[in-house]
Amino acid sequence: MAPRKFHLAWFSNFSLDEWQQPFASGGGNPWNGRFHTEFAQALERACFDFMMLEDSLMLSEAYGGSTTHYLKHAIHVPKHDPVPLAAVIGSHTRHIGIVPTMSTLGYTPFLLARLAATIDHITEGRFGWNIVTSAEKHAAQNFGLDRMVEHDARYDMADEFMDVVNALFDSWDPDAVVMDRDRHIYADAAKVRPINYKGKYYSSRGPLNTAPSPQRRPTYVQAGGSPRGRDFAARHADCIVAAQVGVKSMKAFRDDIRERARRFGRNPDDIKVLYLFAPVLGETEEEAIAKNTRSMMSEAYMERAVGMFSALTDIDFSKFDLDKPLPELSTDGETTALKMFTQPGSGKPFRQLIREAGKATCVDVVGTPEQVADRMAAIMDEVGGDGFLIKHPFHLINRRYIHEITDGLVPALQRRGLVRTEYTQPTLRETLREF
Repeated sequence: MAPRKFHLAWFSNFSLDEWQQPFASGGGNPWNGRFHTEFAQALERACFDFMMLEDSLMLSEAYGGSTTHYLKHAIHVPKHDPVPLAAVIGSHTRHIGIVPTMSTLGYTPFLLARLAATIDHITEGRFGWNIVTSAEKHAAQNFGLDRMVEHDARYDMADEFMDVVNALFDSWDPDAVVMDRDRHIYADAAKVRPINYKGKYYSSRGPLNTAPSPQRRPTYVQAGGSPRGRDFAARHADCIVAAQVGVKSMKAFRDDIRERARRFGRNPDDIKVLYLFAPVLGETEEEAIAKNTRSMMSEAYMERAVGMFSALTDIDFSKFDLDKPLPELSTDGETTALKMFTQPGSGKPFRQLIREAGKATCVDVVGTPEQVADRMAAIMDEVGGDGFLIKHPFHLINRRYIHEITDGLVPALQRRGLVRTEYTQPTLRETLREF
């Protein structure tokens, strides 16, 4: 019996590469998108489903109470808007999906729906929206708020945001554009209507003034990990990004999402769960282990990891002793990231937590492409699906790692019949639902 295929995507952003290392592309300068376009083209040659472009809306001061740590180590900065980059990548590729992050904090529903429809046209149905609510207090302050809205309330607002954008996407019937040259009618007015939405948080008259796009709405990607976030993802998402640690936790998460989807009246098979995955590859197992150890033990890795988790959680981790366990912590920031990073009740010293959680990945897999491919197959067999969202294991991307994956790992997976060898579907949503 042929093996069951799984999906591959990549987690990146419009930010720096490994700017100090031999395989850098120059620290992003100039910021013209060429490096990321070539990156996407390499992924397309390897038949990845999509490239996801993470984003945030602030320069953090969470670590140490100032921007110094973040600017010195280029953590989450500079970071450019991924949406224009998605349009550039779309014009230089033919098949791969492009999924930039857009925050419900930073857009009105009408503006986001109009922008998404436009780029879905430009990419001919390959556009996705990574839905985030933003969690950082400095992001809230950039948009005129004194403080960030409480965690569950952000999801209440996001549910309403989705109701508005979905109504806007449906404000044109699929056959509204008739282009009847004999009767001189471009669009049938009876098939385009206002939505007249008035809710607790948002209102919009509508309709959209863009034509219906190839997918009707973008492919929705989301990363809800808390109970409230899981409900949101199960209700709306086509694809869910998961940062569960360990195979048992991965399976439990997928089973839970599928059950929540059933409760919302959805077909669970229409939702693909992709797990963050950062393999370390070498020509031999010994080489891969040495590379992994060398990188994880470096001070640069430690400094970036602790700064990143401070920014995500809005907690100043500079206050804690590296050689002692962390106290119990809570946040209105990224609660899932906090739990994964701090491992409550583990009793581990803070320094060890940084090294273990800094990768923010489901399982730690180190070896040759053949070994990693076999391990990925075993993980998917146990979990049940649906695939992996690959990221660089040590935070900053380089050309060498890209090609280790696209020209080393992916061919090993393809030889086993585990991932696609060609694109057969016209849109991103159909590509995700192909198997």
